[in-house]
Amino acid sequence: QVQLVESGGGLVQAGGSLRLSCAASGSIFSINFMGWYRQALGKQRELVATITSGGRTNYADSVKGRFTISRDNTKNTVYLQMNSLKPEKTRVYYCIANEGGRGYWGQGTQVTVSS
Repeated sequence: QVQLVESGGGLVQAGGSLRLSCAASGSIFSINFMGWYRQALGKQRELVATITSGGRTNYADSVKGRFTISRDNTKNTVYLQMNSLKPEKTRVYYCIANEGGRGYWGQGTQVTVSS
């Protein structure tokens, strides 16, 4: 099993930046990819970005050019650098890890961007 702990969320003004972190523990050696999803209240959870064990990245169109996903294998941590944040309702960002075809989710970290 894989345990994920997110951190780095908070309140930021539009145009600002935040960096989210997701630390993985447990059966980390079999993780195929990790990533970030986000969910607003009453909305479906949506993909933000993913990164494979080989470093290949994928982004939602809405965040391309503004968000960067990266990983530090020495710390078993994935990051999401979010720049040029747009004003929006509060969303919870969730970290996901796929290990052996099974998905594991973190508890989420809240992000609010004020106008």
